[in-house]
Amino acid sequence: MEAATANIAYLKVDDLDIPQEPSKKTTPCTMQAMKLTIVIFSAISLLGFTAKAEPLAVGSKAPIITAKDQDGDPINFGDVYSKGTTLVYFYPKAGTAGCTAQACSLRDSFADLSGEGLQILGVSEDTAESQKKFKEENKLPFPLIADSDGKVAEAFGVPTTMGLAKRQSFIIKDGKIAWSSLQAKTKEHAQEVQAALDSLK
Repeated sequence: MEAATANIAYLKVDDLDIPQEPSKKTTPCTMQAMKLTIVIFSAISLLGFTAKAEPLAVGSKAPIITAKDQDGDPINFGDVYSKGTTLVYFYPKAGTAGCTAQACSLRDSFADLSGEGLQILGVSEDTAESQKKFKEENKLPFPLIADSDGKVAEAFGVPTTMGLAKRQSFIIKDGKIAWSSLQAKTKEHAQEVQAALDSLK
């Protein structure tokens, strides 16, 4: 029992970004995301075992792994890296409030970020079907990786809790980890990434 207890950890509320007081202007879609977020967080609070991991340090060689995107097509990360600087960002669950805010932050700044040559790959342990729905509903202009077996999170050293990856981001440049955020933001993630790109120039 002691060994099991030692491995218990929980995602913070910030990882799922649960709104405390929904405004009167909340849309049905947003409300659905809030409800899903609360249900997931409640389950984690009761049964939150975390797979321990050591995130890749800046300067480490970026993992070259192949995983399927939202359409079920294989994406070779090495091929993506070879085309330029790449942001690989992990999020807990498609459709939840915090993950939607994070994805939409990158979507709204996509023109500026891609104008600097940045490619984006979003990763969670959702199914391809869930990723496809998430991408279409939010009109996301970048691929989403369906890391259903957790192999991509494992390769990057991202901790997972009951199939939910911790919110962490990595910028890969010249085949190496050039920057990382181990407590990535949600609605301000694009600004966080832009600041990182500026520092790498």
